[in-house]
Amino acid sequence: MREQLAARYRRFAEIEARGRSPLYATIASGVAADPFALEFLGTLPGEKQQPNLLLAAVRHVCGSAEDWPQFRTMLRDNAPAVAAVMLARRTQTNEPARCATLLPALARLPQPLALLEVGASAGLCLLPDRYGYDYGRRRIAAPSADAPVFACEANAATPLPATLPRIVWRMGLDLAPIDVTDDVQTEWLETLVWPGQDNRLQHLRGAIAVARRDAPRIMRGDLLTDLAEYARAAPADATLVVYHSAVLAYVADAHARESFARTVRDLGAVWISNEAPGVWPSIRDRVSRRGPSGAFLLAVNGRPMAWTDAHGAWIEWIEEDVQCSWPDR
Repeated sequence: MREQLAARYRRFAEIEARGRSPLYATIASGVAADPFALEFLGTLPGEKQQPNLLLAAVRHVCGSAEDWPQFRTMLRDNAPAVAAVMLARRTQTNEPARCATLLPALARLPQPLALLEVGASAGLCLLPDRYGYDYGRRRIAAPSADAPVFACEANAATPLPATLPRIVWRMGLDLAPIDVTDDVQTEWLETLVWPGQDNRLQHLRGAIAVARRDAPRIMRGDLLTDLAEYARAAPADATLVVYHSAVLAYVADAHARESFARTVRDLGAVWISNEAPGVWPSIRDRVSRRGPSGAFLLAVNGRPMAWTDAHGAWIEWIEEDVQCSWPDR
């Protein structure tokens, strides 16, 4: 158990945090080598041992640590309070900038769209038509002056849209929806933004302000059992899109993930997946070359389309690199 936890935190340090947060990379490496920290994590359920949850919980209880020794002291001195936060909270990082990597896929679909996001958190990724985008060679203005504009580096193959998609219906599904109008709940979203990533924090706050003017409807439910019921509420004259980003990794059972995918197909919906490549090996194995370390793999109906940055900073369209011998799912 300890070695598995240590490996998990080393992987987080080396792949997820490296190049994004030197502080969190150092802290995660420290956790991986520290008997007390590993013992502490071992007292928690497996789904509560994630690096992001531990890092956010310590920050929530104690404030931001400056280095690994200070973090370790904070954890040792406040272990019961940190454990209570980890048991009560979830890693519901709601990264609105991921809309920049979803937009090229959404724009190619028959309009108008009906969006159903699973693992929606506060629903900030249900609002791609309310933000602006700067892809370098193409810029799409935000509908309102105070809406965030997400910068996203796109390779030449990326089919960049000229306009925002037309969305006529939207709904989110989440085990524990976050009320975007509740300051306490949105403060937790801010805590999940890594220290030093001020641009991400400002974008998050801007997206929250946009959502508060007309909050998307987020329903409490399980994506494995409740999806079909809520999907039936979508208008029949719109393209139903079921999508998720950094969500299915938390469904540990591979058979359950495949069952979810079958449900989406049975609904006749377009399925957009934006996950770490290991979440869907059957999709990953269709790509002829590996993506950058830590990248997500964007797929439409099981067909790989692009490597994407986990926080929406870049997109590398790879549709032409997909092994054509595999049929669309």
